[in-house]
Amino acid sequence: MSEATPREFPASKRYDVVVIGGGAAGLSGALALARARRSVLVVDAGRPRNAPADGVHTYLGREGTPPAQLLARGRAEVTGYGGEIVAGTVTGAERLPGGDFRVVLGGGAHVAASRLLVTTGLRDELPEVLGVAERWGREVLHCPYCHGWEVRDAAIGVLATGPAAVHQALLWRQWSPHITLFLHTAPEPGEAGREQLAARGISVVEGPVARLDITRDRLTGVVPAAGPTVPCDALAVAPRFTARADLLAPLGLRATDVERDGHVIGSHVAADPMGATEVPGVWVAGNVANVTQQVIGAADAGVRAGAAINADLIDEETRRAVAAHRAGGGARAA
Repeated sequence: MSEATPREFPASKRYDVVVIGGGAAGLSGALALARARRSVLVVDAGRPRNAPADGVHTYLGREGTPPAQLLARGRAEVTGYGGEIVAGTVTGAERLPGGDFRVVLGGGAHVAASRLLVTTGLRDELPEVLGVAERWGREVLHCPYCHGWEVRDAAIGVLATGPAAVHQALLWRQWSPHITLFLHTAPEPGEAGREQLAARGISVVEGPVARLDITRDRLTGVVPAAGPTVPCDALAVAPRFTARADLLAPLGLRATDVERDGHVIGSHVAADPMGATEVPGVWVAGNVANVTQQVIGAADAGVRAGAAINADLIDEETRRAVAAHRAGGGARAA
């Protein structure tokens, strides 16, 4: 079936699985389920987190593929196996008395599902420095494994906002010898940290950063609150990664903090290695469950969750078949 908009979508339909979120995790999970002959609906708002990026990196076989192109291929694969995709948002979800879930879409349509796979991702909460949000995903970057090669040997600034700033600067040093650490709001690196930075030839700029300098739609420098502009071609930041999990609250699930070295770096929905949450029938995959997961990891998590959901449905169907078999005196259940 081709993709549909909420207005075209029939209300009150029932699926084996509704997948909320159509990124790499959601589409991979839907693909696994559709190939397992499950009825699957993917609800996707069409606002992927990595949309500003020029390409998806470290994804074997798809290196450099533009994010929109990767998702378009994924949607075609899902619908090619009978999965359905609707463009829209989920405004609510609740457990029905019989055990199914009722999923409400924007515009008023609603569907029922035996299981839910939530792959809503996360929200990047960026440092409040003028220009950072506008250049995010372009010259303002987070992951060196995703973008380091593209800015290799360039002048890279690191905007320090937490205790891991020294580690962050040392990491980016692998891709360029021209690294400047702007201490901004981070704690003092300490004697050992400063020695490490000096040993690797990393410059340190004291005090907060006021804004970014943009020339002809390109980042050209970082402007400290006190001091001259420092030329930069790229700026590394460490966002706070906040799980998009509000719709799960009525089901009894809430995001919890994720800490690294005693510092909160974001939030996630806790789950087992296959994506099962503490609420029966609800799975999560991708960045909503793992804040540091890259695209290829999210795709893997979606497949594993899809397989686990299919196995769970098989268990339920088998229990019902056994009960019917016994009730019928041993006759084979349909």
